[in-house]
Amino acid sequence: MLLRTGLLTVVMLIVLGTTPSTTTAEDTDGLSTSLVFPLHTQHNHAPGIVECPNGDLLVSWYRGSGERQADDVAVLGARRRKGESQWSEVFPMADHPEFPDCNTCMMIDSQERLWLFWPIIIANSWESCLTRFKVSSDYMGHGPPVWERQDTIFLKPDDFSEEAIGLLDEFIEERKGTLSPQHEKYFGSLKEELQDKLLQRLGWQPRCKPTVLPSGRILLPLYTDTYSFSLMAISDDQGDTWYASKPIMGFGSIQPAVLRKNDGTLVAYMRENGPINKIRVSESPDDGISWGPVGAIDLPNPGSGLDAVRLQNGHWAMIYNDTDSGRNSLAVSISDDEGQTWKWTRHLEKQESGSYHYPAIIQGKDGTIHAIYSYFVEGGKSMKHAEFREDWVHGK
Repeated sequence: MLLRTGLLTVVMLIVLGTTPSTTTAEDTDGLSTSLVFPLHTQHNHAPGIVECPNGDLLVSWYRGSGERQADDVAVLGARRRKGESQWSEVFPMADHPEFPDCNTCMMIDSQERLWLFWPIIIANSWESCLTRFKVSSDYMGHGPPVWERQDTIFLKPDDFSEEAIGLLDEFIEERKGTLSPQHEKYFGSLKEELQDKLLQRLGWQPRCKPTVLPSGRILLPLYTDTYSFSLMAISDDQGDTWYASKPIMGFGSIQPAVLRKNDGTLVAYMRENGPINKIRVSESPDDGISWGPVGAIDLPNPGSGLDAVRLQNGHWAMIYNDTDSGRNSLAVSISDDEGQTWKWTRHLEKQESGSYHYPAIIQGKDGTIHAIYSYFVEGGKSMKHAEFREDWVHGK
């Protein structure tokens, strides 16, 4: 059954004469790009992407009058058939009527089931969200997937208030005299909130895709704007049950993308949401249960989402806004030494205006790298898809 907001969206598009088909793809020097749907007047944001077992691409995002404060926000999707250049009509993926449904990410699991993750916003604030998921084994036909299961991920982290308050005191002392009034006010109210049991358990939401370890363990990266740090929702039983890792406490490190080194160490690269303006980083030696101190790498971040993927040859690819402020430049960097250096960088977008942000990145079975990102320009908003090979980033 078509959900109310999704149906209304499609009807409005038809009435306005704006059919939900793709625009013509551009192909320049090994980079091919296309809009998933024509520029749209509503807020369209936070995409996810997967390659289906049959080679089709499936993307997700949310659309509505705004974000957390707009109750008409719903999750939509579209697909592109293998070998084709056009995207399908937009279809509904998830909608809780009268509640905003926001950030999306997806994965295909070892049983070739499709998983969609997103938060439902209970009280029009990020602090009130709960992460939801849907599962489908029938998603390669026409229109929306046929969902066989949906549920909420409830998390009960161990009380982290004492450790967090100690780290917060150290964090503030190290930056004494350099924090903005905005940051000082935020950190001042944080100590009380850190001791609130309800706030410790609510507010965790997804952004980047899950990471599946060789053991089969699933790590779903989550973050909270309440404390501006992150954790992993962990499943050791193919997603039947979930529990919380220790938090990644960087007081400004959110929306992790997780990669695995050859020695088993996990690396989380995170959006900067504090005063440093660099991509944050933390490592886990125990398959995501606990995380070390949060540092930073020498790549800029203006407070915007990033994503990363381990390529088939072992190289790492990172997609991010490579600026100290603004989101008008979107870059892809390649590391051939597991993140010690990022030797090659090329831009998907570098404009005087507009926002090109919240990217998701995967590699297809044929080696093609696929990126999807929010595309905001003067004429409206869309999701933009880009595909290229690693050699394109190298400039070859």
